[in-house]
Amino acid sequence: MDHLPRLALSVRQPSAWAIIHGGKIIENRSLGAIRAGRMTPGPICIHAATGMKEDEYRYLHWRFAQHGTSCPRPDELVRGAIIGTVDVVEIITESDSDWFGGEAGLLLENPRPIDPIPASGALGYFEWGPGGEIAPPKPWMTRFARAADSATGDLFPDAPPAYKTPPKKPWS
Repeated sequence: MDHLPRLALSVRQPSAWAIIHGGKIIENRSLGAIRAGRMTPGPICIHAATGMKEDEYRYLHWRFAQHGTSCPRPDELVRGAIIGTVDVVEIITESDSDWFGGEAGLLLENPRPIDPIPASGALGYFEWGPGGEIAPPKPWMTRFARAADSATGDLFPDAPPAYKTPPKKPWS
């Protein structure tokens, strides 16, 4: 653990997974959050927050598919742990990238996964330390997995759920 950056950024799933494994190169934040969180370029750890709501998961699962990224089912996503490191190379306020979708963002490079280290999160950049436990799946997460399995007749249990219409964006 001595080789890991001391600063971390807590990101809700499945966005934390997408930063480390799915090619998400921008973490969107408001300029106020970037200033208040003292976010600057440099190496950081990515902390997968314990919170994850079903509507957020469904929307982001659909959104990631637009980028050719298929994220794991919600019951398979680690929450409440450091899951990797990344280099913040720039704070941006505009970008042509489809990953950009806000007032500002952190431009990310060199994602490196690590074995999850249970840790508590905080807002903005924070100094992290190991401790706590990885969050267990919530009931909706296991129901989602069972529904995905039954929808495929268990022939293709890893097939992503299909959406007839795009899910509603859960935040404005």
